[in-house]
Amino acid sequence: MRPGKYDRKHELLIKGTELRELKQLDLAESFGLDRRIERYQGKRPLGLYRWDLEGLLAALSLALDQPDDYYSPPANKRAIKKLHDRLQAEYESAYGENGMGVR
Repeated sequence: MRPGKYDRKHELLIKGTELRELKQLDLAESFGLDRRIERYQGKRPLGLYRWDLEGLLAALSLALDQPDDYYSPPANKRAIKKLHDRLQAEYESAYGENGMGVR
């Protein structure tokens, strides 16, 4: 998918345990986002469009719905929750709670 004239790019820095857990997620049908995250090192902000944010939020939500014994150390689930909350806040600030763009 190519960005359109009015598509907004969100710059987010993801590093540390959040990045490690993000790289371990299964991002099905991500249109290249999985390869971008695989190559991402956490040194510069990662550019994400609306559809990228929606896909990541869905994948993170699925990871949070897994049983507690799925992840061995509890810090992993905390990192996923923290990243999910950051992405959700960015999404809601840009598009509102119902997903409609605020211009």
